[in-house]
This record gives sequence, C-alpha cells and structure tokens, in this order.
Amino acid sequence: MPDPNELLELANQRFGNDLYATQTTGIEIVAADEHYAKCKLEVDGRHRNAMGAVMGGAVYTLADFAFAVAANMDTLNTVSLTSNVSFVAQPKSNTLFAEAKPVKEGKTTCHYQIAVTDSLGNTVASVATSGLKIKK
Repeated sequence: MPDPNELLELANQRFGNDLYATQTTGIEIVAADEHYAKCKLEVDGRHRNAMGAVMGGAVYTLADFAFAVAANMDTLNTVSLTSNVSFVAQPKSNTLFAEAKPVKEGKTTCHYQIAVTDSLGNTVASVATSGLKIKK
C-alpha cells in the first residue's frame, strides 16, 4: 500500500501548477489517494461577496479542484463532463474542506460525490460531478 505522505507529495507535484486553484484561490491538498482527495480552503476577504457571504464560486472551485485531484491520481487524464452543485448553507467557520469520493469508476467515465463542509463539520454544499477519461 502506498505511503500517504508520498501520495500527498505526488498530488502536490501534479497539481501545483494549477495556479488558479492553488495561488489565486489558495486551495491546499490535504490528502490524496487513487480516486480520493481532500482539499482545504482558508476563507478570507477575496472569497466573500458584497454582502460578506462566502461566494458560491469559491465553494464550487474548492469542490471542482478536489474532483480533479481525485479523478487524476491514476494514469488517465479525466475532465469534467457535468457538475451539479447544491448549496446547503453558509459556513460557520473560515475553514472549508472538500472531500471527493467516487460513486462509479468506469473505463471511460466516472462519477464522483464531493462533500464541502466547514471545520465544524457543517455541510456547506454537495457536488456531483461526472468525468470523461481521456487516454494520453
């Protein structure tokens, strides 16, 4: 079984060049394995709308990045086909997590469920994403 620290290092090497997710938005990969990822976002002013609420775009970007990491830890190149987000509630803390888990892994397509929660365990959003596997 691969070492979790080695998998995390591999994920950071593979996805560190996603400058929008990692630098502009500030998302960090906290855990990664084949077909699994957990990412974290520390919410600050750039993630809030004019009313002071956390923007849906920031929540969705966190979920989308978790999907990308989870779906691309193997040797295939997976891209999103469809994504459906349900915003459940505003977070009660400034730390958000997105945990991506596969529902179905097929030869050419996959389907993932991504749970976005705050650091208190409250559900913020639920995202269902289907992906297409493109052979390199």
